[in-house]
Amino acid sequence: MENKVSENELPAAITLIGEDGTRISFEHILTFMYENERYMALAPEGTEDDEEADVLFMKIVKAAGEDALEPVENEVLLDELFDAFCELMDEDGEEDEEEE
Repeated sequence: MENKVSENELPAAITLIGEDGTRISFEHILTFMYENERYMALAPEGTEDDEEADVLFMKIVKAAGEDALEPVENEVLLDELFDAFCELMDEDGEEDEEEE
């Protein structure tokens, strides 16, 4: 599964095409750096703000001079990305609470 992403603009919704040709829409949650690599956190479109919602992590790579998305398949890396993602989301939530 590889999908092109505009270099300067990250859409709110992304449609990924699976190996079998099915299209699945995801909501862009966050783009973040982890160990000098860029990753994108996505959630299936249509899920409410629910802690049980699945999060998909895609690595942003250069392909033919453009940004492209590559699935992360390494289980250890997925766990590390999830931990980093949770920390970033917690920090964001704390900032929101301070603003109120």
